[in-house]
Amino acid sequence: MTAAAATAAQPEKRPVWSDSGDAPFEDVDATPVYARTKKDKKAKKASGGLFGEIWEIAKTIAVALLIAFVLRTIAFQPFTIPSASMEPNLYQGDYIVVSKWSYGYSKHSILGSPSIFDGRILDRAPKRGDIVVFKLPSDNKTDYIKRLIGLPGDRIQMINNVLHINGAPVRDVVVSAQDLTDAFGRPLIQADETFPDGSRTFRVQDFGPGNLLDDTPVFEIPAGYYFMMGDNRDNSVDSRVDPSQSGVGLVPAENLIGKAEIILFSWNEGASLRNPVSWFTKVRLSRWFKVLH
Repeated sequence: MTAAAATAAQPEKRPVWSDSGDAPFEDVDATPVYARTKKDKKAKKASGGLFGEIWEIAKTIAVALLIAFVLRTIAFQPFTIPSASMEPNLYQGDYIVVSKWSYGYSKHSILGSPSIFDGRILDRAPKRGDIVVFKLPSDNKTDYIKRLIGLPGDRIQMINNVLHINGAPVRDVVVSAQDLTDAFGRPLIQADETFPDGSRTFRVQDFGPGNLLDDTPVFEIPAGYYFMMGDNRDNSVDSRVDPSQSGVGLVPAENLIGKAEIILFSWNEGASLRNPVSWFTKVRLSRWFKVLH
């Protein structure tokens, strides 16, 4: 037998793996996992049909929601300013970002405030003058935003429209160079207040002396509580007002949610998601990305 005939008599050897990356075997069950074709994988994926596509979309949405929930709980949370109680620093229509890690975490850091633990984890004491978002103590549900004025152990009092901390008056300098009025035509006064220890200076506004909350008794702040006031002094229901009179009262440390850090966006009254034109006609660009002090 010649060499050529011997070669012809031998059975043809089939390649295990082709250069294109496709295994030549048609029997998928007999094909090693690493050698199965891309075509087979695509066929399996396509075999899920409509329900397979819906399942993939649902998993993607679930993962995105989980990431958003985690970030909202431990990092940042957006809030909308609903009233004028913090003017002239925060206006109705401002969209702010609050840092959740600034004071640690309590049950109120979690959506729905579930009673899964008491107190605070990674607790950090807030500083006098911080703009704080907290849960209203009377219902533990409503979000409020005020400036922290009194720390545990402090004595807080308003005397003839002047804030006193531990018996020392807070210095103020009137800064409004023109006549300002509120929506009812009442004259407004804006002033820069500086704490007695010089730690913080910030702007406030009010209607001048002689108003309801311009004279108060002395509030002694016990351990674990804080005293909050709005920067719009005569237009703010805050710790000067007892909860029995629909006020805030003293705020427990557990109710602190976070520190207001920045105004992200801002629109004037009348802006609406349903009216795209108002996105441009009502926008307050001068307040976008404004860092809060």
